[in-house]
Amino acid sequence: MLSQTAEHADPAVPVDLRMRLSPARLRPSDAFRLGGIGLRTRPLRAALSALGLAIGIAAMIAVVGISTSSRADLQRTLDQLGTNLLTVSPGQSMFSSASHLPDNVVEMIGRIGPVTSVSAIGRLTNIRVYRNDHIPKAQTGGIAVMAARTDLPATLNSSMADGTWLNDATGRFPVTVLGAKAAQVLGIGAAGSDVQVWLGGRWFTVIGLLAPNPLARELDYAALIGWSAAASYFAFDGYPTTVYTRARPDAVNDVADVLGATANPEQPSAVLVSRPSDALTAQQAAGQAYNRMLLGLGAVALLVGGVGVANTMVISVLERRGEVGLRRAMGATRGHIRTQFLAEAVLLSALGGAGGVVLGLIIAAGYATIQGWPTVVPAWATIGGVAATVVIGGLAGLYPAANAARLNPTTALTG
Repeated sequence: MLSQTAEHADPAVPVDLRMRLSPARLRPSDAFRLGGIGLRTRPLRAALSALGLAIGIAAMIAVVGISTSSRADLQRTLDQLGTNLLTVSPGQSMFSSASHLPDNVVEMIGRIGPVTSVSAIGRLTNIRVYRNDHIPKAQTGGIAVMAARTDLPATLNSSMADGTWLNDATGRFPVTVLGAKAAQVLGIGAAGSDVQVWLGGRWFTVIGLLAPNPLARELDYAALIGWSAAASYFAFDGYPTTVYTRARPDAVNDVADVLGATANPEQPSAVLVSRPSDALTAQQAAGQAYNRMLLGLGAVALLVGGVGVANTMVISVLERRGEVGLRRAMGATRGHIRTQFLAEAVLLSALGGAGGVVLGLIIAAGYATIQGWPTVVPAWATIGGVAATVVIGGLAGLYPAANAARLNPTTALTG
């Protein structure tokens, strides 16, 4: 390559010779090969600089992946359990006293046309459950005792983790079904005829364990007994404390509008109607603010990584002044030098971006697996992560590349 160009050539040189003296063009493959040589000669420095970018991209990919996986799990849960569940519970009467639902509220709600199924539970006050009769009364573990109707799992789309649910026969005897968290607190891992708990001052046999149900969290911390058993052993008054209602998906809002008046015609304002799936969705939305904060921290780390690339390239230019001067003396143009160092910065940032994407995917997949979620990472996040690092690396390398191109060959060789 020759540094003399046709535009600035000596007029005494023939035109055809001037054209032959035009500098060679530096192909992209040559530029990146030269950039790769620069990185290989200083592997530790290059690795540390790429690590800064990798941390930033990994943080962003992990946050996006975890958030997307969480939403996918929520959608899977709602698809399984349905969004057409409504709950009815007593509120405060007009005189600010606690009210209760009528004992025939289940039958009344069942008469609403679009309602497909309805069931209920009734909380038993001052009744506690313990692992055995030697546990101090104050150590309740936060477990509630509730009367439950036999059609409760069908209405909630709940499943059994072990054992069986209450039926018309067993619901009259001292048997219980434990919620998932209640079983953990009591240290019970399986149901059986030989598994008993001390409930309300007498032994109850554990015939089943419920699987967790996000739409009815209150059941996870409950010991459930039959409606008839609750009346026989604990004088249960028969008033439901929560009624679960399934409606046709296209009529959920219409049913919700009339549930209060149907459940308690005398005091419809003293009835609380809610949709559990809305609470799950709102909880998911609340987490987005936290995710945005983490994305901001990832962006800051990415910018810090870009500064690290710029710093590495500036030092590289200072250390390689002799190389730059020699190449310029041998005919390399300023454009060649600028392209070489810019390619080196882009390569360095691309390596950091690729490593960050892999690390972010591993973190997101690992966390999702631990939580039992499906692993979902949008393609735009991985592609955008690498593209962002390349752009940041290119911008970070502009100044060092331009600085290298401005070096005087003589000064570079002698300095």
